[in-house]
Amino acid sequence: MKKVALFSGLLLAGLAGSQWVAGLEGPSAHALQELLRVLTMLALGFIMIHVGYEFEIDRARPKQYAVDYGIAATAAAFPWIFCALYFVFVLGERAQWGSFDTWKEALLTSRFAAPTSAGILFSMLAAAGLSATWLFRKARVLAIFDDLDTVLFMIPLKMMIVGLRWQLAFIVLAMVVMLWLAWRYLHALRWPVTWPWVLTYAALIVGVSEAIYKGSKLLDDTVPVHIEVLLPAFVLGCMLARPAGHDPHVDDAREGHQEGPPESGEQRVATIVSAAFMVLVGLSMPKIELGAGQSIATITWHVAWITLLANLGKMYPLFCYHGEASFRERLALCVGMWPRGEVGAGVLAVSLGYGIAGLSVTVAVLSLALNLVLTGAFIVVVKRLLRAPASPAGAST
Repeated sequence: MKKVALFSGLLLAGLAGSQWVAGLEGPSAHALQELLRVLTMLALGFIMIHVGYEFEIDRARPKQYAVDYGIAATAAAFPWIFCALYFVFVLGERAQWGSFDTWKEALLTSRFAAPTSAGILFSMLAAAGLSATWLFRKARVLAIFDDLDTVLFMIPLKMMIVGLRWQLAFIVLAMVVMLWLAWRYLHALRWPVTWPWVLTYAALIVGVSEAIYKGSKLLDDTVPVHIEVLLPAFVLGCMLARPAGHDPHVDDAREGHQEGPPESGEQRVATIVSAAFMVLVGLSMPKIELGAGQSIATITWHVAWITLLANLGKMYPLFCYHGEASFRERLALCVGMWPRGEVGAGVLAVSLGYGIAGLSVTVAVLSLALNLVLTGAFIVVVKRLLRAPASPAGAST
């Protein structure tokens, strides 16, 4: 658990540093923020390529993945809906309850609560030595699916703000093509998979994503085409072939086991990148500001409720997978889905970009920050829940 404690400390340090970074002004401040953003995407790309590389699909069970997507989408929808209702009926003014503008802003801002942070979750679970568990294999599917669902659902939410645009249709088409490639060429691409190559692949993905983003801004600055690094990096990882005799699940289990052999060079680099990612995610948080008339006690109360509602919505998988896992395993899976991070921060950044402000944004930012800080505690709870004997059926997905 030393890695979990280290990663938690790094997240907290990054969060503290983000308030200093967000307060900087001028061209140099903008350059620093852009650099941090690109480095965050680079680290995320590296992590997600490895996640895709370890991903397995049983082509004989496509219906199971449809079920998993439905569960992930539902687990993403409940936190979103709960938080949106809170923003409108608790934080909003009664006179604005029927306003379309109030609802569209609440629906966009509250989407921050929907996605589990795939990069943070996988790094933490591996650091806790849980890579060989049913929970890790199932969380890997659900976290990817609910991140994907969040990215897809941002498209109609953006349409509510800016109207129908060709850029949004292009993003949907690109996602469909990437998902088809992952399915069609699963572990068929025989490219090198050592860490310098994986880092190069991640850099190329970031470069292409940024080029498309910058180029589309020249055509229309209001709705640029922004393909999130998470999905293409994951898809490439799915397509990379594994060397004969290589079992990434066994390797990951050894990496997280404190009494196992020392880390290999590949594992050591992966740990360093994951640690850097924790700091960078913390640094990517927007500035936390208290408006006039907003006391710390009031803000704390709202943050606690939003955090509770967001995590309560993630409990839906507890009522699923009865034939695959015990109650404690399903409960551990739900708690493991609580961490938020890069995708949720991205949703808040989009909200700020459309000029949405006020108490709801402040509460959302603080709630996301609280979840970041508590990530280590969530993983400790997960590990304690899994100490109980697992059910015989909990060995496969």
